[in-house]
Amino acid sequence: MGGFLLPRTGISRYFAIILKHPIAKCHMPLFRAAWLAQRCSTPGRNRCIETRFPPTAAISHLLARPPRVNPARPDPDTIEANADESSWRYPGWRVVAACFGLAVCAWGFGFYGHSVYLAELARQHGWSSGLISMATSFYYLVGGILVAFTGDAIRWLGPKRFVLLGLVAMAIATALIPQVSAPWQLYCVYLLMACGWAGTSLAAIVTIVGMWFHARRGMAISLALNGASAGSVIAVPLMVGLTAWLGFARALPLSALILVALVVPMLVAWVAAPPSPSAANPASAPPAQRWSRRRELASPAFWSAALPFALGIAAQAGFITHQIAVLEPHLGRVDAGFAVALTGASAIAGRVALSFFIDRRSPRHAAAVLLAIQAAALMMINRGENPLLLYAACAAFGLGVGNIITLPALVVQREFPAAVFGQVTSLATSVAGLTYAFAPAVLGILRDWTGTYAVPLYVCMGVEMLAAAIALMRPRAAR
Repeated sequence: MGGFLLPRTGISRYFAIILKHPIAKCHMPLFRAAWLAQRCSTPGRNRCIETRFPPTAAISHLLARPPRVNPARPDPDTIEANADESSWRYPGWRVVAACFGLAVCAWGFGFYGHSVYLAELARQHGWSSGLISMATSFYYLVGGILVAFTGDAIRWLGPKRFVLLGLVAMAIATALIPQVSAPWQLYCVYLLMACGWAGTSLAAIVTIVGMWFHARRGMAISLALNGASAGSVIAVPLMVGLTAWLGFARALPLSALILVALVVPMLVAWVAAPPSPSAANPASAPPAQRWSRRRELASPAFWSAALPFALGIAAQAGFITHQIAVLEPHLGRVDAGFAVALTGASAIAGRVALSFFIDRRSPRHAAAVLLAIQAAALMMINRGENPLLLYAACAAFGLGVGNIITLPALVVQREFPAAVFGQVTSLATSVAGLTYAFAPAVLGILRDWTGTYAVPLYVCMGVEMLAAAIALMRPRAAR
């Protein structure tokens, strides 16, 4: 016993003294083990004890007992491993709420807002649709390049700091748009807005929400990206209404200030990385062999997942950028702005409806159906002059606006290893951004060349149908 021996006599007196001291009560198992070891060390004595408790096993058995855990302070890893994502008390749902507000600003100012900017800049400076659309395409092109590095930036800066910087850049750029007086100034402002778009849009939201969810990832991403559709319902009518009331120069800074003041507290309070990412979400665990971007770009499975949605979003971006200009001759400027809001409201309804069963259905089949519906809606807009028909067509088009940007992440989740979910999603979003970057400019040039929006809308219809066909062609799953 390494020199620690108890007297062979007076055992009862010894333990009586020990028991009188309250602090010593916690050491009783160790003293008891020492006494058993001493008794068993003498040959011929207490053979029943020696058989049941060998001298070394008596102490090692007690010392190997797991330490007590305070139930008031459970282990964070245990919390995340046993977290119930279907419970609204799960902290990840607060992250979803904050990302909803972030998406309202991102898509309200960085996507749907371009239809307002194009119409007002053309009216204010007399610039052509092609000239303004080229600046918009430059914005999408730079944003698409930056989005590819979203995952790396989030790991470097942390999710909260990253989205706050992106939101500030988006708000400043929006406030500066009315102040431009030359095309080169518009390009500079759009460069800053592209930085904000990369920090607040699809890749950032999907990556942050994906850190918190696995089993309910489809619903969580869908609900967070409902803010994208809400951006058209909230931001566009707000900008159009304030422009009619206060003028374009005051409307955009005030709109940006209002929305940013509402969203920043949500981001500060709720956006964070999960305490134990590998326990809560297998997709955030470090993979044994991480895919490189070169390997992803050489994979047919990647292009099958990225290309159809890139084409579909390109048709959407081109139409939405010119939506007010397309509808204004038939509805007027204010009513055309409300038609954009109706498109966003329909996108919210479509995304919420799809979120309840998309985790149990094929996202590719859903994408093909929605792309076909959008093509039919563009046909109605191209041939219709009746206001009710135009409103109905905008609502039908909106059913796919929200879901087409949500479904790529679900396809990646099902067809790629979980450990590379964030990386593949960011690259797919970058490919989509680089694809739809040229859509506004192409539609603007076609509009200036033909004098009407008939040919641009036919081009969008063809792209939608091509995307639907590619979405149904699924190669062997990636490994």
